[in-house]
Amino acid sequence: MAQQRSAIGLYALTLGAFAIGTTEFVPVGLLPEIAHDLHVSIPAAGFLVTGYALGVAIGGPAFTLALSRVNRKTVLMLMLLFFIAGNGIAAVANDYGVLLVARIITAFNHGTFFGVGAVVAEALVPKERSASAIATMFLGLTVALVMGVPFGAYVGQQFGWHAPFAVIALIGVLALAGVWLLVPSIESQRPRLMAELRTLASGPVVLSLLTTLLGFGGVFVLFTYIAPLLRQVSGFTPHTVAALLVLFGVGTLLGNLAAGKAADRSLGRTLLGTIGGLAVVLALSSFMWPYRPLAIVATFVIGLFSFATATPLQLLIIRSASGAPNLASSANISAFNIGNALGAALGAIVIAGGLPLQWLGLCAAGVSFAGALVAVPALKALAR
Repeated sequence: MAQQRSAIGLYALTLGAFAIGTTEFVPVGLLPEIAHDLHVSIPAAGFLVTGYALGVAIGGPAFTLALSRVNRKTVLMLMLLFFIAGNGIAAVANDYGVLLVARIITAFNHGTFFGVGAVVAEALVPKERSASAIATMFLGLTVALVMGVPFGAYVGQQFGWHAPFAVIALIGVLALAGVWLLVPSIESQRPRLMAELRTLASGPVVLSLLTTLLGFGGVFVLFTYIAPLLRQVSGFTPHTVAALLVLFGVGTLLGNLAAGKAADRSLGRTLLGTIGGLAVVLALSSFMWPYRPLAIVATFVIGLFSFATATPLQLLIIRSASGAPNLASSANISAFNIGNALGAALGAIVIAGGLPLQWLGLCAAGVSFAGALVAVPALKALAR
């Protein structure tokens, strides 16, 4: 009975992750439409992704600290209320500034939901299944890339880019109901603020956060601009791009599931293998985008490696910060999104500088490779 309850609770977290993942990435498939309608450039529209990431980076640790003594289920529900409000504003926004503010409001929930959710997921299962439990929650994020983002792109192309945000707000309502009904009540450990902050500033935790920021950050140098890249360099139609986003999502789904099982056996080998593999495929993609068959392969393989990094990176931080798992886990989600923001900004600089879109892959590879280098001392610090 207890095992059944744990499984149900994990799937409720997955539903919440699906809702949040859909809203995080849906602008990627609609950048040309949003830029045209709001009369801004593609790099400016790309800042809707960057702004969201910055909102996550700020909101995650702030809310986690402020709510550190609150029941974890209650925290998850409060975060989903922010999510619903932000998407509701985005659904009616007709000004770039209003849309950007809506995206930042939406983002405030993200870091705390995933950070606290990962700790809750780990608490619901035996220790030897920690990585698989976290991977189950992150499954929602990858399913969002398989279904939510392509569906959002299709709806946006058919009914205008506002429509996906309205649909996502409704998904948020369902996610809120799911967490309320299915996630068990888990009291906070009532941590001491200074103890949590000291843990967060420790060497192993800092190395783990930097590994996340760089290792995953390389993805968004390229992924933020994948729609214009596939259209302008590979020559695909908008509808085909939507289908290729599904393929990317299938890759993330498979990579996430495989990495979860692998990390239960060996965290170190899985972490280095996924980040190193990601750097290699990003570099090779620069030579693949001009050729449609190879562009299809690149889209899938980048998806495969990109989210294979998520579970081992999250497990690394939880194990490195056993004295402050909630704050450190939330800070790691912020590190993911600071990496996203910096990656998207670097991509914008590359585009604005006049370099061909296809070279985004090489730039992205350099960032992820730096993450692989930092992962080595991070794992050594954990082993001590």
